Amino acid sequence: MSTIWLPDLAKFEGPKYRRLTEALRRAVRDGSLPAGEKLPPVRDLAWRLDMTPGTVARAYTILTDEGVLKAAVGRGTFVAEPRPEREVVPPIVVDPNPHGVDTSDGPLSLYSPGLPNVGQSRLIRDILAEIAAEPPSGVMHYPQQGSNAPARLAALNWLAGTPLGVVDEEDIVLAHGGQNAILLVMQAVLRGPRPVVYVEELCYQGFRRAAELSRAQIVMLPMDGQGIVPDTFAAAVAQHGPGLLCTSPEVHNPTGILTPEARRREIAAIAKRSDVQILEDDCYRLGAPRAPSYRMLAPERSWYVTSVSKSISPALRLGFAIAPHGRVAPLRRAAEHSFFGLSTILFDLAAKLLTHPQLPALQDAVLRAYASRVQIAVNHLGGYDLNWRDDVAFLWLRLPEGWRSGPFCVAAEARGVSIRPSDQFTDRDSRAPHAVRISINAQVAAERFEAGMSALRDLLDNPPADIGV
Repeated sequence: MSTIWLPDLAKFEGPKYRRLTEALRRAVRDGSLPAGEKLPPVRDLAWRLDMTPGTVARAYTILTDEGVLKAAVGRGTFVAEPRPEREVVPPIVVDPNPHGVDTSDGPLSLYSPGLPNVGQSRLIRDILAEIAAEPPSGVMHYPQQGSNAPARLAALNWLAGTPLGVVDEEDIVLAHGGQNAILLVMQAVLRGPRPVVYVEELCYQGFRRAAELSRAQIVMLPMDGQGIVPDTFAAAVAQHGPGLLCTSPEVHNPTGILTPEARRREIAAIAKRSDVQILEDDCYRLGAPRAPSYRMLAPERSWYVTSVSKSISPALRLGFAIAPHGRVAPLRRAAEHSFFGLSTILFDLAAKLLTHPQLPALQDAVLRAYASRVQIAVNHLGGYDLNWRDDVAFLWLRLPEGWRSGPFCVAAEARGVSIRPSDQFTDRDSRAPHAVRISINAQVAAERFEAGMSALRDLLDNPPADIGV
């Protein structure tokens, strides 16, 4: 960057990082900073502009995420080449080990949990072969609500240990996975030109994506060690009005926090007083539930979502949305108007799979496989500020002083381990904590997973000298 270029930040509004972000964006757009131009180190620009290095780093990160800038490890930050006029939407990276792709020579992906195959793939193939020979629902008809009753009954059987309150198969709508179930609930509940969706300040990004598709206003709620803070929730509702609260009280994503029953009762009471609907996402729970669901605590306003993706197979894209008892009509209508219904082959599979006598033992084996990897991770990282449970397929690591989540993830990638920074779980204008989510990849050998944990531990024990830059 030329030493002549020094923006007048007074021309821009908002916090310092936002003003610097807009100044850089405008300089790139008008050619003052051409493609390929190297930006100064964070500390140098911070000194010149009389602001903290963290403020400059935040502006750089925002523009790097947008593709305006690009960061090269060990070389610095540069103005990126102009994007093509046609927008290219990058795919959402979910599967740590894509089928048919050899990842043994690449980084160890701990970006998302890797579900172990303990025999469920064989069971699914056997059931599919049985259906192919004699399909219970045929293969020449559109799906009908009545014809998927066996699948809805099977879902009830699968959820038998979950404290859902009064529920029958008529309250269940089948969906194409948990994310689709979340969107269906929003379509059933949200009303008006600008409805409100409340989410935790750190949360599963699928909540935001579904809310954006629903053209909703997203309101972030502060959290503590037990989840949503009741007083700030009540204050937010007083300011923004009724809406839909999206939350994961059993296994909060990304922190793994469990919201205890007493806190859930406080949140439910506020929702009742303020006419807020509640969407409970239970997709990440693998073990037994530890407290009553919101559907039990506030049955007239709580919608429950889960799927088989984390415990049986993500390939099936089979999820469930459960309406408050007697309020299924708008949820069913959202599904039927979107895709008529799941494939008859899929709900025939669900009816057999979810009631199969082998399934409980297979799910127990999945849980044991995850627990063994969690123990490996804790053995290496337990000396640091680590939140973990042996029945949760990820860990939350709060980084030691000096580390930021972005640079830590870059350094981990350089050592062959891919993990998620905290800012992927919050919105762009929020201050993300210095933390990372480490998913449990139980699809790789235990030795390779342990080598990855050892690499992270070595990075934490021996940080580079410039980690704060």
